[in-house]
Amino acid sequence: MSNPLSEHEIESKLKDLNDWRFEQNFIRKSFRFTTFRDAMSFLVRVSFEAEQLDHHPEIFNCYNQVDISINTHDVGGKVTEKDFALASAIDACSS
Repeated sequence: MSNPLSEHEIESKLKDLNDWRFEQNFIRKSFRFTTFRDAMSFLVRVSFEAEQLDHHPEIFNCYNQVDISINTHDVGGKVTEKDFALASAIDACSS
């Protein structure tokens, strides 16, 4: 099981990611795409990464916008290293 990271550790690790932020015990990022189809294609790619890591984000989609929130439920909804691994994989899906 992963251990929760301190707020200082989280803020430090966020510097290695693009546009992710820490809010309410989640790391979060919003993505905008040209079309709904582009947004859905991105979500399919994210689903493969999430399954590979056995770690599943909270996702909101409305037309071309996708909002992703990640934390680790197994440690009481706190942020862990596992969340940063998934965030990095998600960023790779968006490029």
